[in-house]
Amino acid sequence: MNGDYFAGRPALITGAGAGIGRALALRLAGYRTRLTLWDRDADGLERTAEGCRRAGAEVHACVVDVSDRAAVIEAVVSVGERGGADLLFCLAGTIHTGTLQDSDLSDFDHVMAVNFWGTVNTVKALLPQLLASDRGHVVTVSSAFGLMAVPRFSAYCATKFAVRGFTEALRQELAVTSSAVQVSCAYPGAVRTSIVRNGRFAITEDRDAISGRFDGALARTTPEQAAAAILRGVRRGRPRILVGADAHLVSALVRMTGAGYQRILPRILKRTTTLDRSQPRRP
Repeated sequence: MNGDYFAGRPALITGAGAGIGRALALRLAGYRTRLTLWDRDADGLERTAEGCRRAGAEVHACVVDVSDRAAVIEAVVSVGERGGADLLFCLAGTIHTGTLQDSDLSDFDHVMAVNFWGTVNTVKALLPQLLASDRGHVVTVSSAFGLMAVPRFSAYCATKFAVRGFTEALRQELAVTSSAVQVSCAYPGAVRTSIVRNGRFAITEDRDAISGRFDGALARTTPEQAAAAILRGVRRGRPRILVGADAHLVSALVRMTGAGYQRILPRILKRTTTLDRSQPRRP
């Protein structure tokens, strides 16, 4: 992909310590993008920063918890003092697995604080710098689960639907004022990262089984492939960026069935559960 759109530009990436955020940072480093990297994981953040520096990029790494609004505002002031940023990639995220009945509401609070408020905090704080640029670009991350809700992920789905709504409203607000700032929202499917293993689980959930199934059977897209797809969509100015074949499939299903998927999906899951229970257990 032609990197001219990103060459030499100042960019802020949240969630840069691992996964798609790290892959995105390393890819942008190859374009000599001037990088500000945030993550709450100091060790992971430093590994990403070192990789970007080896690639020849100018890097400033800062430990920031995006759910901490005061910390975000303070860190954005520091970004401005170094010349500002005109590219923003909101990659920080987390997940919770479990039914509403079996889940602790503190886990809902945590997922909402990181996924939704972390995005809003960062965009709100950096928006003046983006508006001051003649080519600012905001990139948020929803999910295939922000297009279609699924059982046992109500907290995660709620946050990703919220990010989607927030991003679409922001895009329209900026269009009404004829702002030069572009807004894109990425919708990854299952990407081979540690998000599920490092997520939170209701007490009734089998962490190892769920993580193993995600890693072994569902996550077909690598972080590098996801990063490439996001940057390709950003460069083309796409409002909606689908990442992975599964995200494209989910998008098509929702377009074809509308709300009907909410009748279809439980039937499939019931049948799958019945078949799983009917299989003989290995000694």
